[in-house]
Amino acid sequence: MRTPAPEPAADPRRSVPSVDRVLARLTGLPPALLADCARDAVDAARDRATTGATVTEAAVVADAQARADRRARQLLQRVVNATGVLVHTNLGRAPIDPESVAAAASVTTGYSNLEYELESGTRGSRHVHAGTLLARACGAESGIVVNNNAAAVLLALGALARDRDVLVSRGELVEIGGGFRVPEIMAESHCRLIEVGTTNRTRRADYAAACTDATALVLKVHASNYRMVGFTEATPVQELATLGPPVMVDAGSGLLDEQTPWLGGRPDWLFDEPGVRQAVASGAGIVTFSGDKLLGGPQAGVIVGRANLVAACAAHPLARAVRADKMTLAALQHVALAYLDGRAASLPIWRMAARTVPELRARAEAVAAAVPGATVVATDAVAGGGSLPGLTIPSAGVALPAGDADATLARLRTQGVIARIDHDAIVCDLRTVDPDDDDRLATALAAART
Repeated sequence: MRTPAPEPAADPRRSVPSVDRVLARLTGLPPALLADCARDAVDAARDRATTGATVTEAAVVADAQARADRRARQLLQRVVNATGVLVHTNLGRAPIDPESVAAAASVTTGYSNLEYELESGTRGSRHVHAGTLLARACGAESGIVVNNNAAAVLLALGALARDRDVLVSRGELVEIGGGFRVPEIMAESHCRLIEVGTTNRTRRADYAAACTDATALVLKVHASNYRMVGFTEATPVQELATLGPPVMVDAGSGLLDEQTPWLGGRPDWLFDEPGVRQAVASGAGIVTFSGDKLLGGPQAGVIVGRANLVAACAAHPLARAVRADKMTLAALQHVALAYLDGRAASLPIWRMAARTVPELRARAEAVAAAVPGATVVATDAVAGGGSLPGLTIPSAGVALPAGDADATLARLRTQGVIARIDHDAIVCDLRTVDPDDDDRLATALAAART
């Protein structure tokens, strides 16, 4: 008599719930994205079950929901910048004034005269709005707006110097950020780079010796993300303007006027940061700069200067590829008007920069009082965005001792608070925190310490 064959072992994968069962219990995202999270969690559970691990429906649902929560945190959202870096590239650079956003919404939620002349009833140009106003604000003849400063540099070089020479000091052949290198952008513009002078000293005579009939531009690049000290010499725009070819200045940071009249005078932390107005007044033919750094507007690149040179940029085929959209132009128009009517101090970037240390310390004391173990500390904020290296702005903030600072910092990030670590403590600099976010910061710190 034969012994009955043993029953086959149950397939462990049968304990894994279906995607539909898991999906029905998820929240927080559109169904299509939740389905992706459910599917990934079920696949992972099936792999675990195959190895003999115990799988429960509750565990699979928890895994799927955790995936959904992580995916939700990846969505573009507002965060609290407690790093003390005013123009934080990774956090969207300068915050935009709510009034600028409202102005953009007013224009873009309906039709507008973006490229339409209301007076004549004919086609117009998108360049006559923000570009013209910004040119007026810095004393230039004309201006246009493109999508960022890299595009502004690329367009200006391509329109004004294609297949011709551009003179640049060896000390200004910099990499600005994100792999943006001056020699490479010049190569993309099909102009010929002519290096002059030395890394630390370049005189007018060096430019003059290299200047020929093939020279289209003399390019001066503001080395915004590093500083040379010691045995150095650079040639000012005023002297370069006497050479003959137009001078192009990449001002980068977008400081419209180095005297900052909207603050009542130039603050110490700006040190020698060059202003666009001063470059134009010194004879620069064309100046490029960012809209979302010290200008305080949305991401944009601005080209201002002599009318004929700006017109050549606007007429170049690349101009259409890099032009700014209507939301950017509407918001930037509002920013330009703020400078023109003396309201620039109300822009968030300048409000943050102008806050006094006693004001910040008082806010820090209120936050620290709500967080057990937190203390008020003196801090140093920085401009950021590749501007003013080595220069700091006295500030105040809150420090929270942490046994595992990295873990505490990670818990803060889950609540949308970005801070920094200093001597094994979490430090939150109040200069870059909107006062309306102080309670949110205190709540996040109290939760993160546990």
